[in-house]
Amino acid sequence: MPEDSKHILSSFEADLARLRDMIAAMGGLVETELADAITALLTHDSAIAASVVEMDAKVDADERAIEQFAVRVLALRQPVADDLRQVVAALKVTTDIERIGDYAANVAKRTLVLNQSGTTWPLASLSQMSRLVQESLKSTIDAISEADPVKAISVWRADQMIDDLYTTIFRELITYMMEDPRNITACTHLLFIAKNLERIGDHATNIAELTYYAATGQTLPDARPKGDLSASPAPGAAP
Repeated sequence: MPEDSKHILSSFEADLARLRDMIAAMGGLVETELADAITALLTHDSAIAASVVEMDAKVDADERAIEQFAVRVLALRQPVADDLRQVVAALKVTTDIERIGDYAANVAKRTLVLNQSGTTWPLASLSQMSRLVQESLKSTIDAISEADPVKAISVWRADQMIDDLYTTIFRELITYMMEDPRNITACTHLLFIAKNLERIGDHATNIAELTYYAATGQTLPDARPKGDLSASPAPGAAP
C-alpha cells in the first residue's frame, strides 16, 4: 500500500475512534440524565428533577457537535462501503441518544408536576421498569463504545421485557382511574412517564440495531421482539 494511502487510512481510523468516543460521552451524559430523572421520580425530589431538565441543553449541544464532526469526516475523507456505513450509523445513533435525553427530561418535568400535587403513589412497577430501561441503555452505550454486536443483540432481545412491563403498568393505572375519577390527573402523568420509559427502551433498541449493522454489515430481523399490548382494551372496558 502506498505511503499516502496508509496515512489516509490511519487518519480515518483516528476520526472514527474520535467519533465513537464523542458518542460514548454523549451516551454517558444521557445515562446520568435518565438515572437522575428516575431518582427524582422515586424519591419525589424536585431539585434533582429540575437539574435533569437543565441538563438536556448539554445533550442537544453534544448532538450538534457530533453531527458537525461527522459531516466534516464525510466531506474530507469521502468514505465508501464499510467506512461510510459506520459514519452514517453514527449519525443515526446520535439522533436516538438525543431523543432518549428528551424523554428523560419529560419524566423529570412530569415528576415536578406530580410533586406539586402532594399525592403519592406506589411506584414499585415503575421502579422495576426503570431498572430494566437503565440496564438496556447502559448495555447499548457499552456496545457502541466497544463496537460489540453481541451486546447489541442482547439489548435487542431485552426490549420485549420492557414492553411487557409497560403493558402491566398501563392496565394498573387505567384500573385506578376507573375506580376513582380523582385519580385521573396523577395517573395520566404516570402513564406518560411509563410511556416515556418504554420509548427510551425502543430507542435503545434502535441504537442496538444500528450498532450491529455498523459492526457486521448485516441487519437484525425487522420483527424485533415486542410485547406492548397497551392498545388492547383495559380490564372491564368495552372492546
